[in-house]
Amino acid sequence: MKTFSGRTNATTNALDWVEESEEYDYHQEIARSCYADMLHDKDRNVKYYQGIRAAVRRVKARGEKVVVLDIGTGTGLLSMMAVTAGADYCYALEVFKPMAEAASTIVKKNGFKDKIKIINKHSTEVTVGPGGDMQTKANVLITELFDTELIGEGALPSYEHAHIHLVQKGCEAVPHRATVYAQLVQSEKLWSWAQLQPIEVSATHKLVPPPDVEGCAGAPSVCDVQLSQVSPGSFTPLGPLCTIVDFSQPVSSESKSYSRSFQIMTSGRAQVVLSWWDIEMDPEGTIICTLAPSWTYSDPKDYPWRDHWMQSVYFLPAERRVSEGEELSLTVTHDDYSLWYNLSNSAQNGRRESKWLRPSCSCQAHLVWTRPRFGELNDRDRNESYMCALRSVLKPGAVCLSVSDGSLLPMFIHMLGAQKVFALESSQMSRQLMEQVNQNLFFFFLIKKNVSLLIGEPFFSSSLLPWHSIFFWYCRTSLARVLQPNVTILPRSATLQMVGVEFQDLWRIRAPCGSCEGFDVEAMDVMKSLDFRESREAEPHPLWEYPCRALTQARSVMTFDFQQCVPAKPISSQGSVPLTRTGCCHGAVLWMEYRLTDDITVSMGLTGEVTEEGVCEWYPYRKQAVYFFKSPADCSGDGGATLSYDLTFDPSTGDINMDFENFSHPQF
Repeated sequence: MKTFSGRTNATTNALDWVEESEEYDYHQEIARSCYADMLHDKDRNVKYYQGIRAAVRRVKARGEKVVVLDIGTGTGLLSMMAVTAGADYCYALEVFKPMAEAASTIVKKNGFKDKIKIINKHSTEVTVGPGGDMQTKANVLITELFDTELIGEGALPSYEHAHIHLVQKGCEAVPHRATVYAQLVQSEKLWSWAQLQPIEVSATHKLVPPPDVEGCAGAPSVCDVQLSQVSPGSFTPLGPLCTIVDFSQPVSSESKSYSRSFQIMTSGRAQVVLSWWDIEMDPEGTIICTLAPSWTYSDPKDYPWRDHWMQSVYFLPAERRVSEGEELSLTVTHDDYSLWYNLSNSAQNGRRESKWLRPSCSCQAHLVWTRPRFGELNDRDRNESYMCALRSVLKPGAVCLSVSDGSLLPMFIHMLGAQKVFALESSQMSRQLMEQVNQNLFFFFLIKKNVSLLIGEPFFSSSLLPWHSIFFWYCRTSLARVLQPNVTILPRSATLQMVGVEFQDLWRIRAPCGSCEGFDVEAMDVMKSLDFRESREAEPHPLWEYPCRALTQARSVMTFDFQQCVPAKPISSQGSVPLTRTGCCHGAVLWMEYRLTDDITVSMGLTGEVTEEGVCEWYPYRKQAVYFFKSPADCSGDGGATLSYDLTFDPSTGDINMDFENFSHPQF
């Protein structure tokens, strides 16, 4: 049975009704997931296998039958490892129905149907005993319930319930222990992602955050990043790397705080906590899987890349000046699903434990602006480009209308001398925030045809892919009746840029698996879900976190003229670009460039010239679009092979339909 589902079009902001199959949500979830990344994570898989073998040996040495409980089995990989290691029986739990079905297929294909039972339930719903889901409690517990923050997928309540209801007392556990590490640092770059900073607009005007925004503790959510791509030169360690939490048996989901005292190594401003974790697969701690970033390794090439787990950045509620030799205490508090940090004097810490409540945003800024958006608003070079452009187009008596979400451009143009400044915001919360920042703005619809300057970054919180921001174009078209005939529009136009690339590691998330540690997991490659619409479209990625090499020259492939209204007919673009560097072309990267004036352009993608070797530097505050090729291809770099493209912009939907052909020898 097919159904209609409403989907908000991020480009036109219209609600589109699309006919979908009843399994659409499942397809969408799997198509957008990165199960392949986990299966390609050799380090994770090997360490789990070693830990499982050791746990099975310990139980057998006691003369017991080995009964395994695998919570969150996914593809069934860890259960198959357990049976291969000698387990007598395995109960594999998977709450997500399509994955449970995939696990059943994989288990059957590998010949383990009689030894592994796939149970499509949450662990808290599983029954034990005659007639129940499990005949007996397990004596080996295997789990992979971890995220970047360790406990964000509900690991603590799941462990707590399992130890009470599903496993025997004193059972073996893989992993056996988890340890969270933290380091206090000063980093202007990272701190700019947490708080709005003062901005020099002119010699006489400075945009200063209002007290409510400046004094807000911010959002408690973790900022997960590929910390290996954050250069050690961009932060200063203020304290040693601390073992901040040691999660081992018994596990409790009860909120709790842990503190570590230390001496400040260098004077500075305490702003940020960098954090990652290890899991030990055995009681002796000889089998360790670590998330430590590459710059902690003596040889960074030994770093095992993965994307399903990254590292964590936490922002303190407020920055604090610290002095070398000062005795301080770093406290981490957790609830069922998250962690947060506080810094205090060591002598006071024990008396102030009740203070460490979960922080919450009281100023609305941290609810309206994401972490990258804070960084973008604080970027001096970017702000200077916009202010230079605004100065060049601003005329005496100008009436300005700004169309963007939570933008500072209205404040800039007001301070630069615009007679009247109006702003259109998409949400009430965003409007209230902007009123806090500048009370001289007007937020209402204009009736008279008097707008002489229409501006936008453009930025819209609903945008996922780069071209979704041309919602500005649709707004410009709808507002035509209130614009003066000679209205100035900034930006004047946008161009869609493209380059063919070889990824250092990101290709793994879409590469076929085939087999994993000797087990046939091809069912994941041929699942209908992984060939559903979402897996055949471009997808957003912050490429500053994912190194790649350009194998072609960057090419402008489509232009959107904001001086004109949105056309009724589609815009098409076809062509090809030579592959001029040696490598494997994994896909095409697309991004937007905005032409503010004749001589000022801002890029949401490449931020400079590509090096002779093809090294790219990417704009860190917006996600670029990546179109992965099903068959990545090797190229010799002599220009004989080409990357062909066929793009069509449909103005009725705001979508860009795209097709690429890679004319060289397929890798897979």
